Amino acid sequence: MNALVGERISIATFKAQTTRHRIMGILNTEDMQIVFSDTPGVLKPNYKLQESMLNFSVSALADADVLLYVTDVVEKPDKHTDFIEKVRKQTFPILLLVNKIDLTNQEGLERLVEEWSRILPQAEVIPISALSKFNVDYVLRRVKDLLPDSPPYFGKDQWTDKPARFFVSEIIREKILLYYDKEIPYSVEVAVEQFKETKDLLRIHTVIYVERDSQKGIIIGKQGVALKKVATEARRSLERFFGKSVYLEIFVKVDKNWRNSDRELRNFGYQLDGK
Repeated sequence: MNALVGERISIATFKAQTTRHRIMGILNTEDMQIVFSDTPGVLKPNYKLQESMLNFSVSALADADVLLYVTDVVEKPDKHTDFIEKVRKQTFPILLLVNKIDLTNQEGLERLVEEWSRILPQAEVIPISALSKFNVDYVLRRVKDLLPDSPPYFGKDQWTDKPARFFVSEIIREKILLYYDKEIPYSVEVAVEQFKETKDLLRIHTVIYVERDSQKGIIIGKQGVALKKVATEARRSLERFFGKSVYLEIFVKVDKNWRNSDRELRNFGYQLDGK
């Protein structure tokens, strides 16, 4: 979606489950508005947070005019058979994007395209590389061709449906995904408790929530070095994102079992049971 919209809206890392929410990216041209909806990847839920993530993906099928099913040359086509069966029943156009084609050869790519064409025969299979922008323009042209006529949903100067606070928490979570290993990034949620903006400065107060005291110690690190690294890198990214100086405070708190708590998940903005 970042490549299609031309803005860095969704955080992107090499780790699975990076995207947790459904995020809209709005592309405005002189004669058209396209609303892209980036959802979490499909997965088999092990706890309520992952159930919410899957709800975001399934709900996107209900109001889509065109589906971009994004896979890559590493993922096995038979990995998500239940979700693929839901996709197979849809009547809207489907563009199946095989990403990261620079990681395979021509023979392997042709074999993969053939297999996906068999699994989803109604889909147009398009090899792409989001990193090098290969075929991204073609995908955008196909989306324009397939979209029905409709009045715009958003203003011409709007490029996402999410508030500024959301991007603060996502940027901090991105740094955690990049700098910590194993279970730590998946046990973390970031809340923005204060966001005050002046002409030249943003003052932001945030809390990183973890599930156990041991995780809190790992996030902070010896003499606070690990947390300081996250805060420094996050502040730099936030300054680039907002185009002004940022004063960032980050604290770490333990919220036991938040990933399985309906109340906490709703407080963090997650969708439960389709609501």
